[in-house]
Amino acid sequence: AYQTDQFEVCYKQHPKGEKWDAHYHKRATEINLLISGTMKINDKLIEAGSIFIIEPYCVSEPTFLEDCTLVVVKTVSDPEDRYVV
Repeated sequence: AYQTDQFEVCYKQHPKGEKWDAHYHKRATEINLLISGTMKINDKLIEAGSIFIIEPYCVSEPTFLEDCTLVVVKTVSDPEDRYVV
């Protein structure tokens, strides 16, 4: 939706069962709002309406238990700042 070098905002949809690599960011903090659906991240259940934050160096491995819709704010915005585990 919006991107600068300081932050980005996106609207994301993930279908149930979509596979994502475990990954982390060295610089960016992600602030996530799960609008709809249910997911797990690092074995923690996240339900619609929840806000969760992923700090730098925190490995995240999401599991989409239902179709999910999220709004994500990432600060800083750096396309090279994604490291697969």
